[in-house]
Amino acid sequence: MRLLPVVVSVLLTAAAAYFVYLPLPDAIQEPWKLMMLDAGFRVTVHLAALKQWLGMSHYMYTIRQSTEAFDGFSKTLRGSESGGGGVVPGVKVSDTDFDGIPVRVYEPPPGGEGHLRRGVMYFHGGGWALGSARKGSYDAINRLMSDELNAVVVSVEYRLYPEVHFPVPYLDCFAAAKYFLSPEVLAKYMIDPERVAVSGDSAGGNLAAAVAQQISSGDSRSLKFSVQALIYPVLQALDFNTPSYLQNQEIPILYRNLMVQFWLQYLGADLSLQSQLLANNHSSLQQSAFTPELRARVDWSVLLPQKFQKNYKPVIVGKGPQGGAKEVPGLLDVRAAPLLAGPEVLAKCPRAYILTCEYDVLRDDGLMYARRLQDVGVTVTSDHYEDGFHGCFSFLFWPFEFDVGKRVFRSYMNWLQKNL
Repeated sequence: MRLLPVVVSVLLTAAAAYFVYLPLPDAIQEPWKLMMLDAGFRVTVHLAALKQWLGMSHYMYTIRQSTEAFDGFSKTLRGSESGGGGVVPGVKVSDTDFDGIPVRVYEPPPGGEGHLRRGVMYFHGGGWALGSARKGSYDAINRLMSDELNAVVVSVEYRLYPEVHFPVPYLDCFAAAKYFLSPEVLAKYMIDPERVAVSGDSAGGNLAAAVAQQISSGDSRSLKFSVQALIYPVLQALDFNTPSYLQNQEIPILYRNLMVQFWLQYLGADLSLQSQLLANNHSSLQQSAFTPELRARVDWSVLLPQKFQKNYKPVIVGKGPQGGAKEVPGLLDVRAAPLLAGPEVLAKCPRAYILTCEYDVLRDDGLMYARRLQDVGVTVTSDHYEDGFHGCFSFLFWPFEFDVGKRVFRSYMNWLQKNL
């Protein structure tokens, strides 16, 4: 009988280790920390699915509540009331709205009289379904950004799935951006109109790219963004078999099937279409709406440097189910998929910083966008991290601080210091 507790303990430990362990590439540093982070997320997803199956709540609400609870716990452990690790006490934080869109504004300590400051509009990531401008790592990052850049940072609380679908999040961000760029608002916050950036990570990078395109192509009399800084942006939904999608389909924290699910949710499509998108059936040659010109804009065999193509071959489906564009509304809308924008639109975009990570399904989206911008004469800094993984930009603070996250954040900040 004394042996039974020992056996049970060993079995439970083995089961936990089996659940947590994932084979990761050798280049990824601090692998067990990433495994633990991913295991926690997978537990949350399973719990959320169970609660929805029991009719208790939508699974996305459960995931949000769990991540917010974790953010609060981490903040308490850090002993920070400001959310920024206690290192930016001079930053003024206020919640307001820009043209009816909730935003959080971060203002650095006052400078000399008449001294104009930088401006940054930031859109958070989270698959258009998670994240907040006011909580967790985004709040801490924006405080640091405001302090170090002497910038007024505006973080936008755009609406999320399942409450809304595309184009609502985009329209929220576009409305907030237009309001921010008005001469009256820039003057109110003492921002230099020649030094205003738009930025975002992941789904936020998608929104930043789309807003930058729309603002740049608009009325020539209105103010524009000076630069765009995109952190592993998601930019297209036509090809889910790019080399990075295939190479990194099982690398946390953004799995290939999860990214497809995020797209379907965002575009208001049936989640049962996931297998069709994973097979590229939705973009088969039979789909007349996908013209050769559009296909060329996501042709990674031309747009990617050879080192990133590796030994992968394009997955082009000859015959697939009819109605891909009809079943997935917004699939070809450049406001949802900025990589599909025409060269005449891209040529008007501001100079860009595009950060990509080797172990990220979205790597090739960013690299293709950098190439297309460069091809039309836009100055682009393409910053690639060989040991980076999706989400690392947000992992700067204990207990999930990663060395690569700190390096990624520092490179991003250095570029803004020099270019904004």
